[in-house]
Amino acid sequence: MSTLQLLSHPGPRAEARFAALPCRAQPVEIHLAAGQSFERAVVQGFAEAGFSAGYLRLADIGFERLTYVIPAPAPGDGRAAWYSKTYVLERAEIAEAGLHLGMKDGAPFMHCHGLWSGPGGPLRMGHLLAAESVLSEAVTMSGWGITGAALEVTPDAETGFDLFAPRAVGEAGSGHPALLCTLRPNEDPHSLLSQLAGGMERARIEGIGSLVNTRFETGTLESYATEMLLRAGRLTGESVILNAASVGFDGTPMTGVLRPHENRICITAELLLIRE
Repeated sequence: MSTLQLLSHPGPRAEARFAALPCRAQPVEIHLAAGQSFERAVVQGFAEAGFSAGYLRLADIGFERLTYVIPAPAPGDGRAAWYSKTYVLERAEIAEAGLHLGMKDGAPFMHCHGLWSGPGGPLRMGHLLAAESVLSEAVTMSGWGITGAALEVTPDAETGFDLFAPRAVGEAGSGHPALLCTLRPNEDPHSLLSQLAGGMERARIEGIGSLVNTRFETGTLESYATEMLLRAGRLTGESVILNAASVGFDGTPMTGVLRPHENRICITAELLLIRE
């Protein structure tokens, strides 16, 4: 087994290596209107469904304008990685993406990673800039409305970034028992997920995050900072299977099943475990 690369972060190492709060996740259909920012469309769609927090799966959606960034090397201020310049695609299409809706400074805030392409162009991947992107037509997407907890952006001393962290919010409503989770840098996601799941014998795992040199069963994406989308995740007993897409500094995505115990979190992972 080769030695796994770990990253140096500017702040003190947090004692707790994951955070997980119980909540409820209710299946919802979210209607997204065209002709406004994608950010506004998502916030409005969840509000109409009765939720201020949730996770949304996106597929086969046309965009009049799609803007995004990809990972970039460390900026030289102690932080382990940074973001690239902004890329803009006109008349683009999202093939697949995942989006967390939470809060920042008391207002709705979202974090989205996905796979997309422009007309006739190659498949690309990155971090969607929702406030600067616009749908080309109204669509309805499936997701999960979350009650009892929500992701909230807070300063993170260890990484030097402002990151989502789960916070208890109000009473949990109806829906599936679930856990809203974040994972810490340089940790093994397979091991942490087995630990934090507690009494969940079977669970669906949704979410996004970042990895160091993403290692798949069939190959490795060599980039010390990558953006990751869980395409499918499953917990069965102590077994964790994570099928993911990942992109590094060159902007070309790779997909496949993550090699168990051979990956490490780069900055964070934001995950929703839904008991089945």
